Amino acid sequence: MSCFAFLSVKKFIRIVFGLIVAHITINALAQQELVSEPIKANVYRLQLSPYTHHYRFDAEHRDVMMIGLEKESPDADLVGVTLFRNSFGQESLYAYPWGHVYRSIGGFQPVSFKWTAGLIYGYVDSFQDKVPLNFKGFSPGLIFGLAYEFRRGWSAQVNFLGTAAAMFEVSVPLD
Repeated sequence: MSCFAFLSVKKFIRIVFGLIVAHITINALAQQELVSEPIKANVYRLQLSPYTHHYRFDAEHRDVMMIGLEKESPDADLVGVTLFRNSFGQESLYAYPWGHVYRSIGGFQPVSFKWTAGLIYGYVDSFQDKVPLNFKGFSPGLIFGLAYEFRRGWSAQVNFLGTAAAMFEVSVPLD
């Protein structure tokens, strides 16, 4: 199989995933059954990201895959940790002890805005200048996200990674 055929299969998988998420989102919008209620206990979520879109092409970019665990407290504070393969193929970690979620954005129940702040590790060697304020692989992180809850506790989210990329994520509750 040629390199170009492999890339087209990867793009096809991404397009299919995007269409599935769009379908679920449109279905949820049409039903309008979801009512956001304040949580009464800590909620733990598994986070998965199969795709990240870079705003600018760079031949050194690799696929970014992420898996994480997040805890939301009853007062909507967030803490969590994610493991990911960064844009340059390096195993990386983002730990965020600070964050918050704001629900019902614009009066629309299923939409929420999130922010997290913490420490990133993993951009090392020749890629250490790819993130700001990097010191020996460690750099501060600040991520903003917009989420849509399409089923109680289940959400699709777009995380804005500064001026570099947008990461598409699905979060599922761990009961």
